[in-house]
Amino acid sequence: MAIKKFTILHSNDMHGDFLAEIGGKPGQTIGGLALLSAYINKVRSEEKNVLYVISGDMVQGSLIDTEYKGISTIEIMNYLAPDVVALGNHEFDYGLPHLLFLEKMANFPIVNANLYIKNYGRRLMNPYKIIKKDGFEILFTGIITEKVIDSITQDKLIGSFISLEEASSEVGKICTAYKNDDIDLTILLTHIGFESDKQLASMLKPEWGVDLIIGGHSHTLLTTPEKINNILITQAGTSTNQVGRYDIVVDDATNSVVDYQWQLVPITSDVVAPDQKLLDFIQSFKNEVDTKYSAILTKLSSELTHPQREIETSIGNLIADAFAYQSQADIALVGSGSIRIKQLGPVVTLNDLMCCFPYNDSCQKITITGHQLKRIFARFMRVENRNNEGECYQVSTGVKAVYTDHLVSLTLNQQPIIDTQTYTICLQGYHFHNAVDYLDLTDIISSKVVSTSAQDLLIDYLREHQNLSSQVEGRLTYSSS
Repeated sequence: MAIKKFTILHSNDMHGDFLAEIGGKPGQTIGGLALLSAYINKVRSEEKNVLYVISGDMVQGSLIDTEYKGISTIEIMNYLAPDVVALGNHEFDYGLPHLLFLEKMANFPIVNANLYIKNYGRRLMNPYKIIKKDGFEILFTGIITEKVIDSITQDKLIGSFISLEEASSEVGKICTAYKNDDIDLTILLTHIGFESDKQLASMLKPEWGVDLIIGGHSHTLLTTPEKINNILITQAGTSTNQVGRYDIVVDDATNSVVDYQWQLVPITSDVVAPDQKLLDFIQSFKNEVDTKYSAILTKLSSELTHPQREIETSIGNLIADAFAYQSQADIALVGSGSIRIKQLGPVVTLNDLMCCFPYNDSCQKITITGHQLKRIFARFMRVENRNNEGECYQVSTGVKAVYTDHLVSLTLNQQPIIDTQTYTICLQGYHFHNAVDYLDLTDIISSKVVSTSAQDLLIDYLREHQNLSSQVEGRLTYSSS
């Protein structure tokens, strides 16, 4: 019998968070990949058996990432040298062919068990990775959220097991295939959200031997791991402001975790000094971006905020109003997750806008009935959609929607929505293509593309409108009674 200690560091939903920010104490900085790299290097020098893993969404969320379409991110991740990475939904944001290009760039394995090329029954990615460490064998596999299906709806070649039951079965296939091998530790890297992680853990058979689920997607911050079905479940929030750390003891006789400690470690300048070589490397990308995107677009009357995507926000109202104005639609719906920063303005540069709204999708103008419009609001305002994992929306001026346990009222410009009347709605292309699942929207009367670039619409609007004011005004109201 051998008992050995392993240290597993884990990140998720980093979203191109390359640079440190001012922390809570005077002179302190927090997050950024240079500080994270320094902490990983520190642990690797202090501990014998160290693994660093990422549970999806390395890309998207910063202008550096957007400008280089993830290439900068993969080059920087090669510097961090993770042992295993799982796919998140945002890895697909630049398209499936580009993802396959990025995967070839990576010096680290990317695992996923449940994406298939449908016509041939072949997995898109390597379904697992076995790492041999100090005489022990550790099996990693990955599961992706059904959001990936949404991202590639127009690519009919790619399919996935999208239910948790089918995903758990896929995990079982991989684990069972190696049950006769001496796998000492089995770790599932997921990108399905914390609540779904808990459901998945309850479905996994004990004989499959899954020990840990390290998750992502819901940006959940924990103080202690959840334990379900004897499986430990963790997640490390979002960005690079913190990293999850397991110090675990594994028994190779029982292939089980016999002791563990887990903590969420703040990545601050109080803990480590930044990795200067990586900082210089990141700065080389930043210098190019700053030169290109430093022009001032507009000055707002005050700073705007977007603290939470499940609620109405002042940034969300500004963007929805811009889309409604530019498309001449009655109402604009903007995916709250499209807004990637918490503060904007008063001075807004092109850099600021691109960081705020990095998705350069098309804009569609559709015509629907009032009955369909009520179904849309009833769909996205429902309680179970507002759980950090659902698809929420910001809406344009003139809309007043009140929701309790159902849609109580919906008006436009103080007039009730009439079931038989028609209305025009502006949607981003992504939400148009997923309108059935996200908005319960079928049988659209008509649709047309009003712009192939949502970013161009916003840029034109901001340049033409100075000293704009936007505030939360009760467009979306949630009430318990």
